[in-house]
Amino acid sequence: MKTKLKIFFYSVIALLFSQCKNEMKHEVARPNILFILVDDQRNDVMSIAGHPIVKTPTIDNLAKNGIRFTNAFVTSAICAASRATIFTGLYEYKHVYTFGKKPLKKVFVANSYPLLLKKSGYTTGFTGKFGVNIEMKDSLISEMFDFFKPSGKNAPFFKKLADGTLRHSAEIRGDDAVEFINNQNSENPFCLSISFNAVHAVDANLSPGNKGHYPYPQSVANMYENVVIPEPLLNDPKIYENHPDFLKNSLNRERYFWRWNTEEKYQTNMKAYYRMISGYDNVMKRVIASLKAKGLDKNTIIIYSSDNGYYMGNRGFAGKWSHYDESLRVPLIIYDPRMPSENVGQTTDKTALNIDITATILDIAGVTVPQSYQGNSLLPILNNEDITNWRDDFLIEHRMENEKIPKYVGVHEKRYVYANYYEQNPQYEYLHDLQKDPNQLINLKNDPNYTEVLHRMRKKSQELVKK
Repeated sequence: MKTKLKIFFYSVIALLFSQCKNEMKHEVARPNILFILVDDQRNDVMSIAGHPIVKTPTIDNLAKNGIRFTNAFVTSAICAASRATIFTGLYEYKHVYTFGKKPLKKVFVANSYPLLLKKSGYTTGFTGKFGVNIEMKDSLISEMFDFFKPSGKNAPFFKKLADGTLRHSAEIRGDDAVEFINNQNSENPFCLSISFNAVHAVDANLSPGNKGHYPYPQSVANMYENVVIPEPLLNDPKIYENHPDFLKNSLNRERYFWRWNTEEKYQTNMKAYYRMISGYDNVMKRVIASLKAKGLDKNTIIIYSSDNGYYMGNRGFAGKWSHYDESLRVPLIIYDPRMPSENVGQTTDKTALNIDITATILDIAGVTVPQSYQGNSLLPILNNEDITNWRDDFLIEHRMENEKIPKYVGVHEKRYVYANYYEQNPQYEYLHDLQKDPNQLINLKNDPNYTEVLHRMRKKSQELVKK
């Protein structure tokens, strides 16, 4: 009897030990996450997307070994609101943060992805453009990040080092990232967010050796030198002239004259812009190489995206802000070394949003996604699951208080786009049929054949804001 009890006792102990061991393995196996966010780059300005000039070999390699979302959008096309959305998983109307607003409320920060990850045992790091002012920032930063090296507000793109040399901000982001990665190990999972200031313009670019408004690292100074950049898409002056006065006189038009209105400016700034992209692509290569050197590459998921799209002379505009797809569409690539082989290198046309990135990061980490989140995890798409119920519309909005940036709210479907510039007197509405007019050149608001569609989209826009 004693022998049987002893055998039973040791069996229970062995079982418990085995379970604990398996749980420990599960904890160790939680993937690392590297989230790379760039500034002011739309979806088609990558060589993997078919761009004929810009070279992005590191981004291309991520896409060839991961999955690229060809219908990725931001819901608010401005960096402050978009970054707050990515941070919190909420639409702008919900988190109510953009330029000129009060700090992002603590209740929203409490559900931010870095804070929840850190609570769950992740080592969290951040370098670069934070872009969001938050309540109780000093105390909350330590709750969110173990490693925090922001670039600072209106940070210069070149920093003078102790030896007197200048280093580009993108390269400094790389230095910080490599420092963070070199201090990690395979036993504790980490999430590192790299937020490049590139490819944002600097209007008073006094950086030595640089030309134009887009200061680039010296390592790429000779790229694109002998290339003639084709004129912007939708360059016909009639396209600009067809806009209402409030858009013709907006900041989109004002900044067009800063950057694109002469052939010399256009050629200089486009080449500089492409150099900045290739410059941060080089930095990404170095960061990924550091993961491999530490033996962390096989368990690190990489997410790459942008905070908004960008006009580069299109429609006679500069900047972003308005309802057209050039303003809203962004690149989105997710590389997951655990991805099913049949999905590797594929593209998906399922609609992905910046509010999805937050839920995806938590889902990857095995952290419960808060019910308050308004986005969806993209992990089922990566895992090639049978998805029968995916979004076919989303809210678009811009609510910043600026007399030169008209506010609007609307809804974007795969076929139709509706926008209401609601502070105009009278309100000014747009309705586009992307199937018949993919360039959004025709406003169908007064077309009697689209009356039913207009009423439906108008109603849907109002309903989405109430959710």
